[in-house]
Amino acid sequence: MDPEVRDMLRKAGKINAGAREYGKKLVKVGASLLDVTDKVEEFILKRGGGLAFPTQMSRNDQAAHNCAAHEDKTLFQEGDVVKLDLGVHIDGYVVDSATSINLGGKDQDALVKASREALNAAIKTLAPGVAVTAVGKAVQETIEGMGFKPVRNLCGHGIGRYIVHSAPSIPNYNTGDQTKLYDGQLIAIEPFASTGAGLIYEATDAEVFMMVGKKPVRSMITRNVLKEINAFMGLPFTTRWLVRKFSLPQVNYALRDLQNVGILRAYPPLIDKAHGLVSQAEHSIIVGDKPEVLTKGEE
Repeated sequence: MDPEVRDMLRKAGKINAGAREYGKKLVKVGASLLDVTDKVEEFILKRGGGLAFPTQMSRNDQAAHNCAAHEDKTLFQEGDVVKLDLGVHIDGYVVDSATSINLGGKDQDALVKASREALNAAIKTLAPGVAVTAVGKAVQETIEGMGFKPVRNLCGHGIGRYIVHSAPSIPNYNTGDQTKLYDGQLIAIEPFASTGAGLIYEATDAEVFMMVGKKPVRSMITRNVLKEINAFMGLPFTTRWLVRKFSLPQVNYALRDLQNVGILRAYPPLIDKAHGLVSQAEHSIIVGDKPEVLTKGEE
């Protein structure tokens, strides 16, 4: 990996870790989902980071992709398990991390610990030439050994410039995939532990979107909104960012229009099929003989 790129990733990782620890302290019973989200994103921007994707806080049976809506009224409740997932980039070089916060009783501490311990076990397997199935095996054995289920249809991933998810997929169970990791490769490992089915489905309403194509559009409203979307350089974005410049009806109209013609893809919340509680832990890592955990922070 180019030393200049590695330095930018390290800077992004430091900001990401700081924002994650800051966000953890803000997630309390009675706190506002929207307020915490805005503060975490402001933390990142003030330190020179770019938002690689909208900060997401998924609760309880939501495994991922829950993002505060414009004027969201959600408050954190006693008993919530909150997944804080955030991405930072420097000049397009992305890092991604997540942690879980238990607002419930001691019986939920083990669930939060399971995903964190699975992440630690997975990192210990990393080296050039290691097959991704070995990483998944470590995740699976750790989570199942603590009495929970790994979420099988969610996985870790490679990361590229202005690309949050790229090949390879890093599974959360032993898939048998013999794809080999290589020296200097940037990946994110993100185990999810579930008290429920260990499988997720997509909900209906989304607040997170990403461009997946380029086509001409007729509506002037849609064209104006699309100009703003283009500024995100292909990275995921949220409705909340767009309503700072356009009215909510204009944004909703444009998003529908862009989805209908295949320019945008929506990413709705991902829900455990049995509505069990889900925890998540994630770090971005440069593979090597001594893997470098870019987003480690205090954890």
